[in-house]
Amino acid sequence: MSRTLGTVVRGVRGPIIRQGDDIAKITVEAVRQALAENGIEPCDRDIVAVTESVVARAQGNYATVEQIAKDVRTKTGGGTVGVVFPILSRNRFAVLLTGIAMGVKKVVLMLSYPSDEVGNHLISLDQLDEKGIDPYDTVLSLEQFRQAFGTVIHPFTGVDYVEVYSDLIRQAGAEVEVVFANRVQTILQYTNRVITCDIHSRGRSKRLLKAAGAEVVLGLDDLLTQPVDGSGYNAEYGLLGSNKATDETVKLFPRDCMEVAAQISQQLSQATGKQIEAMVYGDGAFKDPAGHIWELADPVVSPGYTPGLTGTPNELKLKYLADNDFKELSGQALKEAVSQRIANKGSESLVGHMASEGTTPRRLTDLIGSLCDLTSGSGDKGTPIIYIQGYFDNYTAE
Repeated sequence: MSRTLGTVVRGVRGPIIRQGDDIAKITVEAVRQALAENGIEPCDRDIVAVTESVVARAQGNYATVEQIAKDVRTKTGGGTVGVVFPILSRNRFAVLLTGIAMGVKKVVLMLSYPSDEVGNHLISLDQLDEKGIDPYDTVLSLEQFRQAFGTVIHPFTGVDYVEVYSDLIRQAGAEVEVVFANRVQTILQYTNRVITCDIHSRGRSKRLLKAAGAEVVLGLDDLLTQPVDGSGYNAEYGLLGSNKATDETVKLFPRDCMEVAAQISQQLSQATGKQIEAMVYGDGAFKDPAGHIWELADPVVSPGYTPGLTGTPNELKLKYLADNDFKELSGQALKEAVSQRIANKGSESLVGHMASEGTTPRRLTDLIGSLCDLTSGSGDKGTPIIYIQGYFDNYTAE
């Protein structure tokens, strides 16, 4: 162990991306310039990642509220439609809700409580306890909710999402009825045409609604799966993973991300003479312990990556080895014993071995994508490209 640095993560600045830009070429040029300017030597299995946002922008993958409305009207019939389990986010859902409402006569908005799927709270568990309300058994009308909890202001955004969403629906020309419930089948008491807006539980919600006799069951991933009047689209995820672009447009999750990652990897590998892995990343999969918000509002952390990023880590827990197998050793003898054990671990899976306990076998793409998201942030850092070295190193790497 001659070097002291392990994994190094760097944010790489690039130009402002516009529709029609060659995102692979721009990414490669930005990385090459950063490496040259900073005297960084590329190595085999370095990783280059680019955020999904600029990939989608380069693709021009946008849709308007009118285009969303047309797709909703076509697929639901445009009458009374249940909109179930949306997340509480003006960035993620407000424009989608406007488009949905423009395509129907009435929206029955069913909100989960005390929080949405990703942890945005309408109310706290303590408030539920004080009122003696079981959220898994009790269905509340808007009037009942207000009587119990009053006007609820989100602590981070400073808005009442119940009021904001209701106003958006009315402004779009539809009637609105608000219901609070946590069983997806409850919506069928109001309408049998449903758009379920949950992200990671959408498969179960659709299954339960269909089994309960719903006439029309759609997820956000079933809308804008193909172009509508020249719109952008995403065949796999539809409107999932979209973000507000303007008050009347959304930027969809990018398409063809495996191909984008492959192009970046190929071009950088040729330019550097090293095997460079690449990925497109979105939201990281982590939870804020203070705000209790789970970051992952995208359908996946990484919609595109090279084959070298598949799988899960296969690691030994150094503290377990030091405290158990080699507890009598110290100093150089301990270092050599641990290094030898790592060198001998081979490729066989260590899942279930005590020496790997605590090394949760999460997917590499989720771990690396989360690392990238934390590095680039979502504000004005101006580093939509991430360069990672040493991620696949271990204690024995020279």
